[in-house]
Amino acid sequence: MNIVVVIKQTPDTETVIRIRPDKSQIVTSDIKWIINPYDEFAIEAGLRLKEKHGGKVTVISYGPQRVIDALRTALAMGADEAVLIDDAEMKRADFLRVTEALGAAAGQLNPDIILIGSRTVDYDQGQRGAILAEKLGWPHVALAVSLESDGAAVTVDRPIEGGKVTIETPLPAVVTFGGSHALWNPRYASLPGIMKAKKKPLIIKKLEELGMDPADFSPEKARIRITSLELPPQRKPGKIVDGGLDTVEKAKELVKLLREEARVI
Repeated sequence: MNIVVVIKQTPDTETVIRIRPDKSQIVTSDIKWIINPYDEFAIEAGLRLKEKHGGKVTVISYGPQRVIDALRTALAMGADEAVLIDDAEMKRADFLRVTEALGAAAGQLNPDIILIGSRTVDYDQGQRGAILAEKLGWPHVALAVSLESDGAAVTVDRPIEGGKVTIETPLPAVVTFGGSHALWNPRYASLPGIMKAKKKPLIIKKLEELGMDPADFSPEKARIRITSLELPPQRKPGKIVDGGLDTVEKAKELVKLLREEARVI
């Protein structure tokens, strides 16, 4: 199978986020960057498909040169090739245009299936899979927690309230992945894998090489604009019910605080 996995480099979930004074974006100078965790699920799913059916796995991403670290990590996990769209014009584009560029890069590879995380841990738009499928004219199956294929169709399980639903669709298709690390358990990059990754193909492309006009990525043509960012308000410190009260009195005081202050009962 010809498998394409689209990934994004995002801030580490444990990174302390700071916002620029103009509130336009976050401060990136001291951030640790990682592969978006939901995209790691897609990488793992792609590698499992390759192990079962053969073929190759190509990872695609976009951004500046630092994104190569994320692509090299995916290659070290077992992917065969990588493509980076590194074009200055993309810095000014909205999510729609960026995803269109990723779809163009994926389309050039003539894949049987495109895998991608259902969401990203930075802007959390949850739009990438749907946009890719729409632009390619392919079926889109969202929030997969399992994936099987016979080479002609793909079958996935996805959660619903109180259970799960099994969906089958013919290939080619776009599948997005939810769930948890415990469910997918993405493999680590081994030392031999890291060494091999240095020799695997990594191609850097510009928008014009994808058949796209850089002028379409100007801020004036963006359909979605981020007007400002702000951090959530700081949480108030918790209260401890203690002192000289006995157990019954403590329980009464706790219920009173939950009702009158927390307003949860």
